[in-house]
Formats: sequence, C-alpha cells, structure tokens
Amino acid sequence: ASLTMGKFLKPGKVVILLQGRYAGRKAVIVKANDDGTSARQYGHAVVAGIDRHPLKITKSMGKKKLAKRSKITPFVKTVNFNHILPTRYGFEADLKSIVPNDATTNSEAKKVAKKAVAKVFQERFNAGRNKWLFSKLRF
Repeated sequence: ASLTMGKFLKPGKVVILLQGRYAGRKAVIVKANDDGTSARQYGHAVVAGIDRHPLKITKSMGKKKLAKRSKITPFVKTVNFNHILPTRYGFEADLKSIVPNDATTNSEAKKVAKKAVAKVFQERFNAGRNKWLFSKLRF
C-alpha cells in the first residue's frame, strides 16, 4: 500500500510567507492548488495576508488616532508552496466567497478582493479574535 501525505495546506490555514515582497508576513490560504495548473505547473495557493499590521495603541489616544493605528492593509497573491511556512493556526472566516477566482490576474477584481478582505480582517481585529494573526512577526 502506498502512503500519500495528508493535505494540510487547506483553505483557512494561517501561513507565513518566506520569499519576495511579503516575506515574513502572515497570510491565510484562500484556495490551495496541490497539482498546479497549466499556467503554474507546481503546487501553489492563493493567499490573503496582512501587509501592514495594526500598531500598538494606548489609553490616552483619541478615537481618530485609534482608528488610524488599527487600520490593516491586506494583500492577495498567488504563492508557490515552497515559499510558505504553515503554522498551527487557523482562520475560520470564509475568504473563498469574497476572493474571486480571477483576483490574482485581473487588477480590478484584485482591488475589490483586497477591500473585502480588509473588511473581514478589520472586523476580526476589532472583535479581538485571532490575536496571533494580527500581531507582527518578531524575528
């Protein structure tokens, strides 16, 4: 009997990007493509991540400053499996429904997807959930 490796890079898994512009950033897998496509003949995933993490806030800050400092800038990107490091964390929100399939190829769709992802991330952050995802990776 041949043993196949279990798939652990599933949608909702929090990963860390290792290469490129977003190296060291945390992201969530939106759609995993284990066997590749004709355009990308390697295992890859569409990820939605955090480009700019929220900054530290204190009691004495005003509402406007709080809003500004807790703003999250997201990104949406297709990444080779070799360039991502899976973590033990998951993200329960359904990102697949808000990130269209052409989000990484069509710039208009990408803009819309980024706005939608930002909204989900922001809601999660404001509700105080997934604390680890929204904290900056210190290394």
